[in-house]
Amino acid sequence: MLTSSDGLSLANQYGDRAIAQTREALLEKWPSPSQNRYTIHLEHPEFTALCPRSGYPDFGTIVVDYCPGEWVVELKAFKLFVNSFRNERISHEAVTNAILDRLWEELAPHGIRVIGDFTRRGGVKTVITVKKGDCNDFDPYQANPL
Repeated sequence: MLTSSDGLSLANQYGDRAIAQTREALLEKWPSPSQNRYTIHLEHPEFTALCPRSGYPDFGTIVVDYCPGEWVVELKAFKLFVNSFRNERISHEAVTNAILDRLWEELAPHGIRVIGDFTRRGGVKTVITVKKGDCNDFDPYQANPL
């Protein structure tokens, strides 16, 4: 068992528990503060998961744009949800779709776009874009050149 310098099990750290709970429970959300039509833009530049074929780590940025209906996602809940993929063997396409599907189901926005902008692997740059609902309000995405 891996332990920290103070003898605590690293498998039972606060962050690990919080991430595991996020996978199991509904995401924390807040009532939208306005009935006006507006866009929320989120970026999580420290995405990581495991390649389903090699098991090697994949890195990238997850970008979410959505026009809220009644709900907005709490930012820490969003971060923990995205971090919950870090030890999962999942393709770029599957994880981008999984993020969109869960946010669509739990938030019921007017429109949502999720972009997985992944770090080059073998010289190949991959950007996955998935959309549902009315996405006319979203600005064009400028891919991360890294």
